[in-house]
Amino acid sequence: MRTYELIRSRRKTLALELTQDGRLLVRAPLKLAKREIERFIDAHEDWICRNLEKVRSCPPLPEPDSQETDALKAQARAVLPDKVAYWSGVMGVQPSGLKITTAKKRYGSCSSRHSLCFSCYLMRSPEAAVDLVVVHELCHIREMNHGPRFYALLEHYLPDWRERKKMLV
Repeated sequence: MRTYELIRSRRKTLALELTQDGRLLVRAPLKLAKREIERFIDAHEDWICRNLEKVRSCPPLPEPDSQETDALKAQARAVLPDKVAYWSGVMGVQPSGLKITTAKKRYGSCSSRHSLCFSCYLMRSPEAAVDLVVVHELCHIREMNHGPRFYALLEHYLPDWRERKKMLV
């Protein structure tokens, strides 16, 4: 059995996370049995190994100072609204809002009210990867999950999304 750090909360699902220093975090519902958690970890051993290798081979970027963060925010405000407008038109969807954040673990999100949030740190990635995150979040307007229909939609608009994903910094 692999060692891990268990974080229990009022969530409904299990989730795995690998930290930059290679620790495995398991987020679990408050009352879920330990054997169910361990079964989940065992079932995702391939994912853990693949992603642990990525974490070890990619040193983390240096922590940005406030000046760099401000520059990335300005760049995001200049670039992302046009990208969202372009891809919204192509996809025939309409987000209800757009916000730029300083989130460090998530490049983008789409709320149930179709409001999009993007991290300014996305601007460190190549343009093709930025487009992937924009299209990914716009796909959530139609499919609010990561099921087969979501990925079919993503594949329809960006057939090379897997290659683009590898470019994310």
